[in-house]
Amino acid sequence: MIRLKPPQWSVFNCDTRFRVLVAGRRFGKTYLSMVELCRWAWGTGRLAWYVAPSYKQAKRIVWQPLKQMTRPYWAARPNETDLRIELMSGGTICLRGADNYDSLRGDGLDFLILDEYASITPQAWTEVLRPALADKQGRALFIGTPRGYDHFFDLYQKVQGQPHWNTFQFTTEQGGNVSSEELESAARELDERTYRQEFQASFENMTGGTVYYAFDRKRNVKEVEFDPLYPISWSLDFNINPMCSVIAQVIDTTNRMEMLSGMRSAVVHVLDELFIPNCSTPQACEEFYNRTERYRRGGQRLVNVYGDATGSKRQTANAGAESDWQTVREFFERHSGEFRVSFKYKHRNPAVRDRVAAVNGVLQNALGQSKLFLDARCKYLIKDLERVVWKAGSSVLDQDCDSQLTHVSDALGYLCEAEFGIRPAGGYDARYIA
Repeated sequence: MIRLKPPQWSVFNCDTRFRVLVAGRRFGKTYLSMVELCRWAWGTGRLAWYVAPSYKQAKRIVWQPLKQMTRPYWAARPNETDLRIELMSGGTICLRGADNYDSLRGDGLDFLILDEYASITPQAWTEVLRPALADKQGRALFIGTPRGYDHFFDLYQKVQGQPHWNTFQFTTEQGGNVSSEELESAARELDERTYRQEFQASFENMTGGTVYYAFDRKRNVKEVEFDPLYPISWSLDFNINPMCSVIAQVIDTTNRMEMLSGMRSAVVHVLDELFIPNCSTPQACEEFYNRTERYRRGGQRLVNVYGDATGSKRQTANAGAESDWQTVREFFERHSGEFRVSFKYKHRNPAVRDRVAAVNGVLQNALGQSKLFLDARCKYLIKDLERVVWKAGSSVLDQDCDSQLTHVSDALGYLCEAEFGIRPAGGYDARYIA
């Protein structure tokens, strides 16, 4: 039985050949995609493709639920290698990745879904997939959540009112799959622009002008004091000149009502920064030891360590062949009587835009609440938050004007993303290194 919500039905019932759906997170795009695939693949010789940004994403997001939905209609067991399902009607559904789009040439398609189109290179559509629809007069459905003013935005704007095209735009709330409590929780975690983009399906300028637009010196800079009830957070950006890190605390502010509803609330207090020119990782460790001496009075101190994942493969001005993270681990082993350490860096770094969104979200969220406060002694971090800008027309931070910018705010970003970053369905492996 098909169980679509009214906004999904409006897309499903539209008979236009090419459709563009812009929707917030958890709108129900995946379920709608599977229903569409089943409809258009039903018939002898019919071929329907689901194309994600990568083969791995296609398999991770759709393969298992699609097999479950189509099980009663299998002509044979699905091909697990080719991600292909043959239906008893004589039609076929295949999952594909656009990361190697030249390999998709050759098949004539009756129907095509391009999911998360903002993350698919537009050449995959213009050079390969659009021609694949020609001989069968095939149809296409573009689906995704906005990611700024990119080619997805251009497509959405360009096809407005064109023959054979129709566009749809729905918020997460309109999808009816996410509770108002969850939306309120998201609004508390995200800055206003990110919330509008992710949950209200709004195209936002996320890579233009000032990067940390939510920072306000009057609001976010104040005297913060060490709280012995909470661990120290140390977050590092491995760089030679300068070597940067921040010393902070994540303070749990969850009240009873939030606890009962499964929500978590916290603020970040940045106590100090390490901005050391021409510095090696061992030197940074010793400086951390000196700066935290006053916090170690009263016994062993718990430390949560965050930072640049590439440090597990790199030596930054170290003696010998040890990686940066090996050096940090050995430092804490030597001082095990004074520190009890938990490493929270990732297998791989989050995207820059995700790290930036996490910082902006705690500087001021969509409800106007601030959850990040830094001491006035953090003068380089304040400079970063006020002056770092995007490189024109890209999602890259601009270092051309001042090579000393970005590093200390990157260090802060690793901590904020690990603790407060949003997790896309089927997203990157976010497990911590134990």
